Amino acid sequence: MNPSIRELIQTMLAPGVMVNVCALMLLVTNNKYSAVVDRVRSLNEEKRDLTENGERLKSDTHLSKRLESVEKQLEFFQKRIPFIVRAVLAYTISIAIYVLTSLMIGFGFAFSLDLRVVTFITFLLGMICVLVGSIYLAREIIYGYKIVLVEIESK
Repeated sequence: MNPSIRELIQTMLAPGVMVNVCALMLLVTNNKYSAVVDRVRSLNEEKRDLTENGERLKSDTHLSKRLESVEKQLEFFQKRIPFIVRAVLAYTISIAIYVLTSLMIGFGFAFSLDLRVVTFITFLLGMICVLVGSIYLAREIIYGYKIVLVEIESK
């Protein structure tokens, strides 16, 4: 029951498509990570500027309220960033798993090995990693929303 070359290529395409999907998710998540890091840096700079004006900060309620808002946002960013990092890690691992799945399909064909069960389990592990990465991104979005609410409340 050896598959033809065409069937083999079709079978190997499924993990290949998933590699592309994960790579796209990885790109989006890395862009989000970069934006978050840039925002943290600008908030830290603003915090330093605000705290350098110690005497003025005590007398100006607007400045002290802004400092409070910046500190609260930084607190949420500190909780948000690990979710992005974990999502990047999950998507990266899933890419490696899908490449391994394709290799297993190829080796099974080349050496007449029955690796169907192991290959299927490996493919499912890749799908689980994609699911985990998506869950981390969903949780990260919640913190992003909380940060926006803090910004809105400070105005």
